[in-house]
Parts: sequence; C-alpha cells; structure tokens
Amino acid sequence: MPHTTVMLITGLALLIAMRILIGDKARATWAFLVLWLIISIGNLLVGVLSAGYGWGEELLMWLLVFGTPAVLALVAARISSRG
Repeated sequence: MPHTTVMLITGLALLIAMRILIGDKARATWAFLVLWLIISIGNLLVGVLSAGYGWGEELLMWLLVFGTPAVLALVAARISSRG
C-alpha cells in the first residue's frame, strides 16, 4: 500500500477517534487540525530529509495528505453544527 494512502487512512482514523473521544465537536475538530498539521509536517520533513524527495514534490503530496482529512473535518464540523 502506498505511503500516501496509509497517511490518508491514518488521518481519517485520527479524525474519527477525536470526534468520538472529545464530546465537544468544535473542540475535537480544532484539536484534530492542530495534531494532524504537526503529524503531516513531520511526514513532509521525513520525505524531504530522509527519503530524498524534493521540496516541490513533497509539498504537493503534503497538500493532499493534510488537506483531504482537514477538509473532511471542517465539513463534518459544519454539518454537526447545523443540528
């Protein structure tokens, strides 16, 4: 399984876990976003510094890896705040 897929699944699993474990959905969303930002930047740095990828190609993958779960978290927060 490609590393990007693993990271996306990890992000979604973390989002689900945070929303289940933290009762306040807004707080869960912001906690997830901060934690996921730190994890995804760490992943970016490992890709550049250890795996030998360039900053440009790794930055594009970071946008996908961070952005997809982040957008889903914000959409879920928006939907849950309506109810």
